[in-house]
Amino acid sequence: MPSAEKQKPAEKESLHPRNLHRAGYDFDKLIKASPALRPFVKLNQYDIESIDFADAEAVKELNRALLKFFYGINYWDIPAGYLCPPIPGRADYIHYIADLLAEGNSGAIPTGKSIKVLDIGVGANCVYPLIGNSVYGWQFTGTDTDAEAIRWANKIASSNPEQNGAIKIRPQSNKANIFKGAITQGEIFDITICNPPFHASLKDAQAGTLKKLQNLNNGRQQQPQLNFGGKNTELWYPGGEVAFIRNMVDQSALFADKVMWFSTLVSKKDTLAAVYRALSKVKAIEVKTINMAQGQKVSRIVAWTFLSEAAQRTWRNTYWKDGK
Repeated sequence: MPSAEKQKPAEKESLHPRNLHRAGYDFDKLIKASPALRPFVKLNQYDIESIDFADAEAVKELNRALLKFFYGINYWDIPAGYLCPPIPGRADYIHYIADLLAEGNSGAIPTGKSIKVLDIGVGANCVYPLIGNSVYGWQFTGTDTDAEAIRWANKIASSNPEQNGAIKIRPQSNKANIFKGAITQGEIFDITICNPPFHASLKDAQAGTLKKLQNLNNGRQQQPQLNFGGKNTELWYPGGEVAFIRNMVDQSALFADKVMWFSTLVSKKDTLAAVYRALSKVKAIEVKTINMAQGQKVSRIVAWTFLSEAAQRTWRNTYWKDGK
């Protein structure tokens, strides 16, 4: 570890108030939890301990340490070339949907295995289910069209005994379907979540990655480190996030009585108008937009339901036996 006097990172006030990562990274504690992080930690230009966020291996080791220290996840890994998500931002989504579920529950966040969450596009990293189950005890079903992502998400869930059984991973065999095949007969979900692909093409995805890497390297040219072959569903969809979310909204109407709340991240503000039009078309009863920010990155969650307040109350009384 560096011998110079270390400064504390500033609190990340833009994160959700319950986000465990608001205080920044305490690398001494993280390294103690996961010693493999040690070689990647150095003093940055502000004399604050950090890692090189343009280094995929460093980010993976940081994620592994965060998941172990804060959420008790003893095994976590992803295959080369798959998305390595920022843990604080993923935690924010989980906390904001907890607030959404609490709104109709006298402000009390429902916890425990009665609460069922469907993660559309769980990815190889399985991060949303890991955080949501660790913090709130919710049960998760994750779906994906990528066979390798399914294999790794299953491996992560089964390698962590406390999460084993609480996280189910289900392949989506038909890429045109979002909820059909993900929700089986007789199943209900309290909320669905999704971090949709927001690029419209492979070319756009590669350009976006290159721009991100240049920003992390102070504008220096750098070749994209990600291998996009076979991982396209994480990054791009024909028509971009507008087309994907519009398709999601259209299909959600077919499961109006099987899900209390549907939700999705919306990366681009310009996407909102099309999403609202789609929700109006399918006659969603209530629509909520929740703003989020992680540093300079601003995004939002759009959530919608086809259930009236009375129907939601009946839902909670029926299904939330140990979740009140």
